[in-house]
Amino acid sequence: AVVSTQSTGDHLKPIAILKRVCVLRGWPQPVFKGKGSTLRCYVNNAEYKLKYFESSKIEMDSKLGSDEHRLSLYVLHELGAVPEHFESRTLYNDDCPGIPQGKLHLWVDIFPYDRNLPPPIDIRPRQTEAFVLRLIVWDTHDVILADENIMGEKMSDIFVKIYMEGLEKYSQETDVHFRSLTGEGNFNWRMCYDFDYLKPEQKVVSFQRKNFFSLDKEEERLEPILHMQVYDYDTFSSNDLIGWCELSLVSLPPPTKTSKECKLDIFDDSMGEQELTGKVDLEIEILTGEDAEEKPAGQGRNSPNQYPTLEPPNRPMTSFNFLFNPLKIFKILI
Repeated sequence: AVVSTQSTGDHLKPIAILKRVCVLRGWPQPVFKGKGSTLRCYVNNAEYKLKYFESSKIEMDSKLGSDEHRLSLYVLHELGAVPEHFESRTLYNDDCPGIPQGKLHLWVDIFPYDRNLPPPIDIRPRQTEAFVLRLIVWDTHDVILADENIMGEKMSDIFVKIYMEGLEKYSQETDVHFRSLTGEGNFNWRMCYDFDYLKPEQKVVSFQRKNFFSLDKEEERLEPILHMQVYDYDTFSSNDLIGWCELSLVSLPPPTKTSKECKLDIFDDSMGEQELTGKVDLEIEILTGEDAEEKPAGQGRNSPNQYPTLEPPNRPMTSFNFLFNPLKIFKILI
């Protein structure tokens, strides 16, 4: 079948869309080699040849676009990444002049009168898939020390908070590693997040009430970004933010084997000038809803404590909150 470059229904040309898809998915830019029927496109280590999609006997119309554009469009279809363009128009009523009454989202296709109409497109709403994000916070390293103890030594009471973009009210926190004198914190703490994901758009779908007075929940499509924050715990005041990090689940930076190898240059420059205030040893696992049911795991170190089994962290004897354990101070001194 011959597909016109206009079949994308988008204001960008297929090559531009393909390059944008590669950026969003963390892939290298597409590479084209050859000409005509020998034209090839390499995307994410996969090879796509124009002759596989078009018969050499078909004479191409110039209206269908260049060879590169046509092949880009075929690749986009293979990747399931061709977006549709929607027009949006605000609705008004003469009885309420100047006050919007809603919006109409319209998808319009215009075809030449002298050409055959393409087959109809399935416009049923895309269905989300259920996933479970499991994180294990093992340790922290080189966290800056924000407080001083009564002996004048620098220290921090470290804990880690993690949430997904737009869902901070569902954030989870580790327990607290009290009185860290080296910036190292030990946790062995699991966090589990259920979410619905729309693969073609690479969006997390959430249904939330916009405000307290809203009766119905509205759909939101959010970027799959993980927000990680490291805090210094304070008993009588608000906790102090030591550092933060954002991780895109569709383009994670390459992990490092040791904390010494972990530096700011593993991230791009989109976050601007930043200061390194600590490191987190984090394990990330994404399971389908079915796999998560077959391999249940509890929050923190709660039951069922499996996949993997998390042992209590090996913390120093001085790692405790002295306000809740005053007798322990005398035990250590003795």
